[in-house]
This record gives sequence, C-alpha cells and structure tokens, in this order.
Amino acid sequence: MEDIQKIKEEPMYRYLIVFTICSSLGLQTWMTLFNNFAVDIAGLDGHHIGIIQSVREIPGFLALLAVFVIMFIKEYRLSALSIFILGVGIALTGLFPSYLGLLITTLVMSFGFHYFETTNMSLTLQYFDKNTSPWVFGKQRSVGAASNIGVGILIYGLAFLLNFTQIYLITGVSIILAATWGLLQDPTGKDIVPQRKKMILRKKYWLFYFLTLMAGARRQIFMAFAVLLMVKKFEYSLQEITILFVINNIINFYLSPFIGKCIIRFGERKVLSLEYFSLILIFLAYATTSSKIWVAALYILDHIFFNFAIAIRTYFQKVADPRDIAPSMAVGFTINHIAAVFLPAIGGILWLIDYRIPFLGGAALSLISLTAVQLIRTR
Repeated sequence: MEDIQKIKEEPMYRYLIVFTICSSLGLQTWMTLFNNFAVDIAGLDGHHIGIIQSVREIPGFLALLAVFVIMFIKEYRLSALSIFILGVGIALTGLFPSYLGLLITTLVMSFGFHYFETTNMSLTLQYFDKNTSPWVFGKQRSVGAASNIGVGILIYGLAFLLNFTQIYLITGVSIILAATWGLLQDPTGKDIVPQRKKMILRKKYWLFYFLTLMAGARRQIFMAFAVLLMVKKFEYSLQEITILFVINNIINFYLSPFIGKCIIRFGERKVLSLEYFSLILIFLAYATTSSKIWVAALYILDHIFFNFAIAIRTYFQKVADPRDIAPSMAVGFTINHIAAVFLPAIGGILWLIDYRIPFLGGAALSLISLTAVQLIRTR
C-alpha cells in the first residue's frame, strides 16, 4: 500500500517505533521474571503480588497529569523522558528483592511505562489519520512482539548463566541508552492540530470512557492472575513461562497488523464484539481447566484478543474533536486504571478464598463490555 510506505518514511513513525521497542523490552522483561522473582527470591505470596500489581497501576491512574506536564515539555520529549524512567526502574528491580523494594522499583518502572503509553497513543492519533492509525497501532504491537521474542530467547539462555539481578540490570541500562538518544531527536515533521492543554471530560465521549474503564479492569485480571495461575497451580518454571511468551509473541508479530486492517475494513463494533464474546469463554475456561497445556493455550488466546483494544482508541478518533486527542488520551488512561488501582489487591484476597473467583469476575466484565460495544456508531 502506498499509504503504508509513506507512513514508514515519517520521522514520528520511526521515533515511536524505537520507543515502542524499548517499552516492550522493559515490560516483557519485568513480566517474564517477576512472578518467579517475587515467589522464589523475595518469598512473596498471592496477596503481596496483588498489592504490587495495584501499586504498578497507580502511575496509570495519574496519567491525566501528563496534560499539565506537556504545558512545559513537548509531548515527544515527554515520551523520551518516560522511556528513560522506565529503564531506571527496570535496572533497579533486581537489586531490591523484598516486598518494599519491589513496591518502590515497580512504581518507578510503571511511571515510565504508563506515561510513554499515554503520549504514544496521543502522538499516533495526532500524526496519522483515521484510515492509517489502526495499521500504525497494529504495527507497533507487531514490532513490540518481535522485540519480545528476542527478549524471551535471550532470557531463556541467560537464565542458565546470569541471575535475576544481572538480567534486570542489562535490560534497564540498554533502555536508558536508547532514551538518551531519543532526548536528542526532534521527529516533528509536519503541522498538526494544536492540542488543548487542559483536562477534558465531555458527555459525548461517555462510551469511550466506559469501554476504556472496562478494558482496564479486564486487563488487570489477565496480567495479575493468568501467569500467577500457571506458576502457583500448574508449577510453570521460568524457562516454561519464557517459551510461552516467545510463542505468544511470534503469533502476535504476524497477527497485529492484520487486526489493524480488520478494524479499517469491518469497523470497531464488529471487532470489539468478537473480542468480548471470546473473552467470556476464555475467562470461564481459566476458572475450570485442570490441564497445564490448555491453560497455556488460553493465555495465548487471551493475549491475542488484548490487541483488539486498539479499536477503542480508533473509535474515539472517529468521533472526537481533533483538539481533544492529547488531553483525552491522558484522561482515558486514568479512567483505564481506576479499577486497576484496587482490582488486583481485591483479586489477590479473593484468590486466597478461591483462585477461580477473579476469572469468573473477568467473564462478567466481558459480558458487560459486549453489551456496551453494540452502542458504537461511527461515520
């Protein structure tokens, strides 16, 4: 496609792709190692992990502050600074193998990750139009998946040679170096609509806010308890988790751009309907399966459908005032994390009662979301 070739030549596209790789490397390393590191080295249990996962989402809840930060720092520079902070948090994680240490380093890492995600969404919607932004989001997911494959293979090999601390440190320093490069760049190559530099809440965007809230709640159940289920109930080792991550990312490398094209062709309502109908079945299966292989398949399917959330952003792009994109992405990211601040902690407590309860809750949330997406209308 001619449009795709033009996109690849955009400085902002290349800039965001580099930082997407960094963001993926950091988060994938953290996620791959975290449950084994927390359980085997720090000696934590499901309740502690639930609290840490809740703390991890506090910066996402505070993402609306990005609206005020860009009054003083250009948005693309905030992206680079966020990646720098992410690298610092990752580098320090392995140095503090305790409950308090993981709380602090997780908070630092999370500020970097969430503020980059906020600016990345905003810049993508500002610099790429309605006919190309779904593909750009899909390509970002694809490139991130390719990066994760490399990280997974590397961790699998390094796990036999290096300890957790060394792997965290190598990854964090690499991200810091890339962020330093980004701070010296200026990828703004064309005029865009000036953004309102204040918090925006509009009644006409209510469906976007609601779907964003529900997506955040569903995501937390997946991130906090799917891998924990594999480690605690099915006794997956670090190497087995890493292999699963690699397989998962190989699939998403090829599938993510296709999902973007499907959004362009079929529209947001149909794509999101397929996602939430499938998630109802997936969460119910999490709660009932007794097969180690089947739970791995569920994890892969779950992650595939997570990519469909691109459609929530592109739906907003189609119905919003272009001047509202940056503040609305920040506010939307905060809304996305309202449930995330307390849901993992509550889920951790419910896990102690019965590990199936969080997954049954995920099925209920998916049913509500499936009903809501039927209200989507775009021109």
